[in-house]
Amino acid sequence: MIDSLRLYAHYFKIQFRSAMEYKSSFILTCIGQFLVSFNVFLGVFFMFRRFHSVNGYTYSEVMLCFGITLMEFSLAEAVARGFDMFPSMISNGVFDRIMVRPRNEIFQVLGQKIEFTRVGRILQAIVMFSYGIMKSEVDWSFAKVVTVIFMLLGGMALFCGIFLIYASICFFTLDGLEVMNILTDGAREYGKYPVDIYGKKVLLLCTFFVPYALVQYYPLLFLLEKGAWWYALLPAGGFLFLIPCYGFWRFGVHHYKSVGS
Repeated sequence: MIDSLRLYAHYFKIQFRSAMEYKSSFILTCIGQFLVSFNVFLGVFFMFRRFHSVNGYTYSEVMLCFGITLMEFSLAEAVARGFDMFPSMISNGVFDRIMVRPRNEIFQVLGQKIEFTRVGRILQAIVMFSYGIMKSEVDWSFAKVVTVIFMLLGGMALFCGIFLIYASICFFTLDGLEVMNILTDGAREYGKYPVDIYGKKVLLLCTFFVPYALVQYYPLLFLLEKGAWWYALLPAGGFLFLIPCYGFWRFGVHHYKSVGS
């Protein structure tokens, strides 16, 4: 594991130096990433200029939910978005070379492409997260601060698991399934509101199938003092979700057949 982390750090340094070869392009792209995703916040802001609440949630409560969800996704995207190019790695035979190297395949896949321009989205997530914390009317305590940290880590693990599933599917389809964007970028969009506003069926789906609610809705209820204390423990479900995701990855690797030369 230590050797794999060192290899990933080496990939990181190489790609960072490559990105810095065109500094102006890098800076402009980061600004573009920041401004494009900022439109989501404007949509929420102007809606609450017209309506005072959504399904009983106030503006400050929605902004807290939005900031936490966006931060979860941005952290996962910074780490695991390299799986986006996995379809091309399969078709071009790059994964064949990875398989014969004595290092962990996942770290090598992630190291193939590190999007440093995503820092624009991360900065935007930090702004929204800070804004949500300041605007919230939560009576903060040590337990609630720990819960927020736990939500961020659990949500990051959850989204990383979904990115891993996306890559694992490519072992059988040889191409990425765009429908998976519903579970990644789509989740970032509809995750700006507590999951229960979409109905009971969606809440059940997001509790037992892809457990977004465990890292967003239930712990949020604890923060707003609308739910039980044990809701603060549910973000652990994001880490548990990684287990079947990794199992699916290993299943795909086991059944992988070389594309040849």
